[in-house]
Amino acid sequence: MAILFDWYEDPRPSDKHEGKKTLHPRIKYNGSIGTNIIRRRIQERCSLTETDVTAVLDALSHILGQELADGKQVHLDGIGYFRPCLTCTEPVTVSTKRKSTKVKLKAIQFRADQTLKNEFGILKAKSLKGALNFKQLTNEEIDQRLTKYFQTHQFMRRCDFQSLCGMTRSTAMRHIRRLREEGKLKNEGGVMQPIYVPESGYYGAI
Repeated sequence: MAILFDWYEDPRPSDKHEGKKTLHPRIKYNGSIGTNIIRRRIQERCSLTETDVTAVLDALSHILGQELADGKQVHLDGIGYFRPCLTCTEPVTVSTKRKSTKVKLKAIQFRADQTLKNEFGILKAKSLKGALNFKQLTNEEIDQRLTKYFQTHQFMRRCDFQSLCGMTRSTAMRHIRRLREEGKLKNEGGVMQPIYVPESGYYGAI
């Protein structure tokens, strides 16, 4: 089976292609598989039982977590490198007090070994779109889509906005920030899990 993808327009062209529309492919995943399938397929390739594989995967998760928490980069032969990445909980300056308390884990980043990349073999990819039309929505068109959306929905997440307007994640977040600054949307969720609802007087909200 081929990797399915769509073409999307880059929010900003690179310096080499200033003024030109540049595109990037984005995968449409062919479903997903869970631990139970992985466990069974590992068992088929070795002498371990599925119970043994479960114990190994569980131990691997714990050990990876412990070593990464100690600030180490972890390498698994044939798989790749894992390393922790930090960020700040709020803007920090030189004069900020107790700077170390403003740091949190952002993500665990992964870089694949060449061995794992080689498992791809010859890449088979298939574009889902026929004619490419990348007409950008105006602010007025975005407002119209949001008005229609909130007629049947009480709230909106970033991924909902992204799907509704056919935008990349970064472009969607830029428009959401704009709409919040204009007083049209507000976040009634948390910082890490925002939930957007219309401000009074917009998109049908009273």
